[in-house]
Amino acid sequence: MTALRDGRSAPSAGTVWDALVGQRRTIEALRAAADGQGMSHSFLFTGPPGSGRSNAAVAFAAALQCERTGDERGCGVCHECHTVLAGSHADVAVIRTERLSIGVDEMRDLVRRSALAPVGRRWQIMIVEDADRLTERAWNALLKAIEEPADRTVWMLCAPTVEDVLPTIRSRCRLVTLTTPTAEDVAAFLVRVDGVDAAVASYAARASQGHIGRARALARDEATRNRRREVVALPARLVSLRACMEAATSLSEVAKQEAEVMTGELDAREKADLDSAYGVVERGRRPREYAPALRDLEKDQKTRAKRRHLDVVDRGLMDLVSVYRDAIAVATGARGPLINEEIRGDVELLARVSTPEANLRRISAIFEAREQMLEFNVQPMLALESMMVALVAPEVRAG
Repeated sequence: MTALRDGRSAPSAGTVWDALVGQRRTIEALRAAADGQGMSHSFLFTGPPGSGRSNAAVAFAAALQCERTGDERGCGVCHECHTVLAGSHADVAVIRTERLSIGVDEMRDLVRRSALAPVGRRWQIMIVEDADRLTERAWNALLKAIEEPADRTVWMLCAPTVEDVLPTIRSRCRLVTLTTPTAEDVAAFLVRVDGVDAAVASYAARASQGHIGRARALARDEATRNRRREVVALPARLVSLRACMEAATSLSEVAKQEAEVMTGELDAREKADLDSAYGVVERGRRPREYAPALRDLEKDQKTRAKRRHLDVVDRGLMDLVSVYRDAIAVATGARGPLINEEIRGDVELLARVSTPEANLRRISAIFEAREQMLEFNVQPMLALESMMVALVAPEVRAG
């Protein structure tokens, strides 16, 4: 189900741009656009996962609605900025999906809304966080609105790359490209904004590989850090076929636990809201309409749980890639800190018993498993078991 994102919390101080980590050039370009220099009716925000695509779109939306002008535009403290950042502004819709795709019916509803005049004096802004999840028919429904926009409507689409967007639409959008922030920028952000201890912030920044949301989760939650430690410890344990099967199970279970933490509270809250809406709690009985509504809710929750599980497994795969990347760096004498400095002993062992070329092949095997799960809908356990076997050194398998 596509829904407004109304849980966003506004910062206690600073401008709307403060949440954009390591994006100086992007901030300069968006500031200029908010002042009318290069303004467009449609924008496409691209960048790697965790770079802050949707944060940039929301910050830009707040600047466009801001009550102040000039250098103070996007002040972060006026009523307009505050409500945009809090997700409660009447003329700014932040749309995301918990499903695997956004369908044509949902997009048609959004297009109809975009044709309405804004309530306020400035813009009607439509932000689509997961534009890469639109179906082909949904893209076609959006195309008309992009080609012939309403006078005061601005579309902001967010996707990992321009290739994730229909060519006829991306050609009509102004491109805003974000980059992966450096570990130093992320660590400084965690210390400044979240008050995280410097050592923990440094670890979280390196381990997240520039993913802001992941860095905050690692910095704030010891359980999240422990789950990651379990994952990055797996490569050194792959010494037999049995170890491979156990590693696949472990990675899947770790991902399942983290996904359940992410969805469990939300599922319970949605169920409670449904019960309240149909008077189940107050009247102690279930009206006829309750059963199909509950069935639809459970279906949506199941879809969301599947997506979250795949997202967490995917994150675990990237953590595995970071270990083999470190092993290659050690073997080739590359300068710079390791992503997984805390397990340097395991990394050096992998570098000794293998070659950089073999570790590159292991990284390819991880990406192949990732593609099987995300693109071809292969069962995660099957893909993970096959991948783990491919990660064992040939001499170990032969023995």
